[in-house]
Amino acid sequence: MDFRPTPLPGVMVIAPRRFDDARGFFMETYHAGKFAAAGLTPRFVQFNHARSVQHTLRGLHFQFPNPQAKLVRCLTGRVFDVTVDLRRGAATYGRWFGLELSADNGLELFIPEGFAHGYLVLSDTADVEYAVNSLYEPKGQLGIAWNDPDVAVAWPAAAPLLSTKDQLLPRLRDLDNPFAGWDEKAGRSGG
Repeated sequence: MDFRPTPLPGVMVIAPRRFDDARGFFMETYHAGKFAAAGLTPRFVQFNHARSVQHTLRGLHFQFPNPQAKLVRCLTGRVFDVTVDLRRGAATYGRWFGLELSADNGLELFIPEGFAHGYLVLSDTADVEYAVNSLYEPKGQLGIAWNDPDVAVAWPAAAPLLSTKDQLLPRLRDLDNPFAGWDEKAGRSGG
């Protein structure tokens, strides 16, 4: 398992080691000890699985209170996966990182609390699984607009399929940001 830092502090690309043979393959997708050695110590409490059709864009979502760290992977198909730093005061506030996750490349993305997350389906369909360290709370679901010009994510589609809820998300500058006083080391809001 290879842990690769990204330009956003705490966000990691994880490349599991894959063992192929005539029967298929085996891949370890999570190992608490290896994650801890890489400085990642989430305690996952919920696993989610979403299937979406081509050009579906889910996001950019986050939860507050009780923010979620996420471990995201694509089980079938291909997605362009994106995270945005919402921690006002962080050097990377408002910046995004994205990469392709696919069944073929096996890559995973670890996203700590204080970040928004979303993805665009590139293949005919895609199954995405993500583990989270805090239970889903419908009233705590928040987000920012997928096409916020201040964030300027380079999505590889101009007219994605969006839920009604995602069409109404605010720009980052208009968000009453719960991560305004976020303490990276403590993993909580300070004000």
